[in-house]
Parts: sequence; C-alpha cells; structure tokens
Amino acid sequence: TAMASDEPKAKKLKLSEDEKTDSNLLFGMGNPLLDICAVVDKDFLDKYSLKPNDQILAEDKHKALFDELVKKFKVEYHAGGATQNSIKIAQWMIQEPHKVGTFFGCIGKDKFGEILKQKAEEAHVDAHYYEQDQEPTGTCAACITGDNRSLVANLAAANCYKKEKHLDLEENWELVEKAKVYYIAGFFLTVSLESILKVAKHASEKNKLFCMNLSAPFICQFFKDNLMQVMPYIDVLFGNESEAAAFAKEQDFETEDIKEIAKKAQALPKVNTKRQRIVVFTQGKDETIMALSFLSGLVQEKPLDQCVRAAHYSANVIIRRAGCTFPEKPDFK
Repeated sequence: TAMASDEPKAKKLKLSEDEKTDSNLLFGMGNPLLDICAVVDKDFLDKYSLKPNDQILAEDKHKALFDELVKKFKVEYHAGGATQNSIKIAQWMIQEPHKVGTFFGCIGKDKFGEILKQKAEEAHVDAHYYEQDQEPTGTCAACITGDNRSLVANLAAANCYKKEKHLDLEENWELVEKAKVYYIAGFFLTVSLESILKVAKHASEKNKLFCMNLSAPFICQFFKDNLMQVMPYIDVLFGNESEAAAFAKEQDFETEDIKEIAKKAQALPKVNTKRQRIVVFTQGKDETIMALSFLSGLVQEKPLDQCVRAAHYSANVIIRRAGCTFPEKPDFK
C-alpha cells in the first residue's frame, strides 16, 4: 500500500481473552446534537448561502434557518453528532455486550436533551452528559437536495463542555481509563482542546489507540493550530477527500494526490513511537485510501482488511436510511 502497513498484525489492538467483553472499551467525546433532517429546494440553500454538500457552524445569518426548516418542510428528528453517531455504529456492529461504547458531551436540560439521552440508551451506549441550563441542547440542520446534504450545526449546549466540570471528575475519568480505543471527531476541536489533549496524552502514555477525524474542511483551515497540537498523539487519522485536500493545502504539502497526502500525514511527528500512524481517507463511492481501521473492528481486535469491510458495510447500510439509524442487527460476516 502507499503507507506503512507491511505488518497488519501489529496494527491489531491487543486485548487479552478476559478483556474482550468488557464494557467501556471504546471512548468517544464530542458534540451531541439533535439532527433536524428535511428534503429542501435550491432556493432554500441559496437563501442561506449554503453549498449543496458541506458541514458548517451556524452564524447569525443562519438563526432563522432552523425555524423555517421546521415550518416549511417535512422534518425528521434523529439523535446525531459525528462522534456520538460513530460510537453508536460501533456498538451496533459489536452488539454484545452492551455499553462497549462510552460517550461524553454537553446537553441542555430540555426536551431535546431528554431525546438524546433516550436514544443513547436505546443504542446501548453508555452516555454521560454534562448537563447545564445556560444553553439549549445543540441541533444540526441537515438540508437534503438529491444525493447531497448540507449540514448546519448550532452547537449551543455542545459548546459548553468543560474539562474541569465533567472530564476531570473522578467517576468520569475512571471511564476514560477503562477504555482501550479513543475516538474524537475534529468538530470537538472548536469546543474543548484541553479535554481532547488530556485524553490524547493518556492514550499515548498507556500505548492505547487514539483516533481522530478531520471532520470538515473548515476544521483543517480555521482550527489547524488546535488540530496540530493534537496530531502528535493521533494513531489513526480519518478524513474524506475534501478534508484531505483542505488539510494538504493548509499544511503546504504541495500535492493534490490523495495517496501522497495520506503518506505525508502518516509521516507527521508522533509521540508514541510504538504505534505507526494509520491514515484513512474515504472517497465516497471510490476506493478507501489506506487500510480503514473501523472502530468496532479495532475494539474487537480484527485485522485491518476486515476493519475496512466492516466500515464499508455499515456505511452502505446507513447511507440508505434517514439520519444515523440502522436495523436491529447487522448482517455482517
């Protein structure tokens, strides 16, 4: 392959037999959002200057968008947030035991917050939310046109996550210590860099697997300083083709070849030298660059080619459904 992956066996997560069924093996931290999904028209996108396929944070000019979406179009509500969704999918793929996945994030004390709690429980994810009443639970407008979807996130409460109010609490940090695999979307870099660094450093010191997703071009562009503070701790870096391109441009890689970008990202400085970084770039319907170490596969100690298949399978199932939802059980062998 284009990257250092000659010895796939070394890339498997080492878990002893008695640990394999532990709960809280996978830890995620991010922005818990309630997705508000609707099929819209081009006029709606134009009115709010939205690209058909993008992920952005809501600005003042988008404030009316949320109300208009609900009034004008037929909407569906789904529990969302990039990291929370990933933890849920990993839990769904693993099935048993329940609560393999832990999730931390901040919500409001409101109806939307209650829905997120209920949905996490239904997905058998061990969610521990920091609840505050200054801001309402965050929402994400998913504006669908054809095969495209434009995401506008109003973080609200999600932006209020505080390390010292939640992550540092003894009973919460114990859950972090229990984990063997960590996954945080780049979106959380806009919220609490210090929380990410605390978890990343723990993973690095204990030779556990720390994974991060570039998440969106704007993260690579406007939060690159935060991203690069975490990069030395990243064992598995995920991204798609547009994020890879934005990352390469910001890092002056001077190439647009996705395989070259993956190589260069793989070679960036790393604190824990016991693990070589794995870089995984997806390209929609086109081939995934590098071995894709999908979370459920990593938690269950599977070779990388099987991780790729697991990821492609779950993406294939979920892309056909509204929101991040799935059938009762996976049909994956």
